[in-house]
Amino acid sequence: MFAIAVHGGAGVVPKRKLLPDLEKKYLQGLTDALEAGIKILKDEGSALDAVEAAVVILENNALFNAGRGSAFTSDATHQMEASVMCGRRVDAGAACGIKNVKNPVVLARTVLEKSDHLFLSGAGAEKFAAENSLIFEPDKYFFSDERYGQLQDRKASNKGTVGAVAIDEKGDLAAATSTGGLTNKKYGRIGDSPVIGAGTYANNLTCAVSCTGDGEYFMRAVAAYDVSCLMAYNKVSLKQACETVIKKIGNLGGDGGVIAIDREGNIEQYFNSEGLYRGYWRKGDTPQVFIY
Repeated sequence: MFAIAVHGGAGVVPKRKLLPDLEKKYLQGLTDALEAGIKILKDEGSALDAVEAAVVILENNALFNAGRGSAFTSDATHQMEASVMCGRRVDAGAACGIKNVKNPVVLARTVLEKSDHLFLSGAGAEKFAAENSLIFEPDKYFFSDERYGQLQDRKASNKGTVGAVAIDEKGDLAAATSTGGLTNKKYGRIGDSPVIGAGTYANNLTCAVSCTGDGEYFMRAVAAYDVSCLMAYNKVSLKQACETVIKKIGNLGGDGGVIAIDREGNIEQYFNSEGLYRGYWRKGDTPQVFIY
């Protein structure tokens, strides 16, 4: 059994405002991400390679708040974040406060594979990226009229994050999460996406999880790790664990969602927001994508 799930964030366009052409583009973007991961899994590649490839596709799509489509900070700049985690090794890589790196998820993966450290930030993370020949892009690459407009009116409910979880033919689990952060964020704010255990977690003994939504609440709840803990210690199902964690987020006052996959290949995509850009695929099936 191998399978993959992706999400493009809980900050969806309200259903009443989503024009058919734009809906088609969002669904196609999710499908493209799934297909990138599917190809790797079908070629007997690793779950870690699959989630990285899927998230790269979403980072390259300006519709989603990560990579090219990243939100603007209060200073009209970009500060991106990403993390990856390997369930077999229970090891991870993460980066935050970075700019101009085309694919933050690739940087997170490079931190996992080539750094003695787990979590890098700011200029140091960018230096590490340059030393490892990652692709950089000028500021104009990350500019979009829609994101800039959100900064100007400061009314956007921007909870955009992208992520993926997968299980490969060997039974290894992996998760990846990437974001451009909150529109108009200040003071070097860091969200849950690069924080292992909050926005991302993977362990072959339980599950792989990627979160999206109100980051402060997901950090307070240690949400991704809590899904795994509920399974490990309370012996509940993946479905029950995801429902419990999102209910806790809601009780704290936040909203958002999780995508998760367990070692049996079960997939859950659970949220308390209006919608969640999401999709999944299992061996032998066709890709399925949804928004609401």
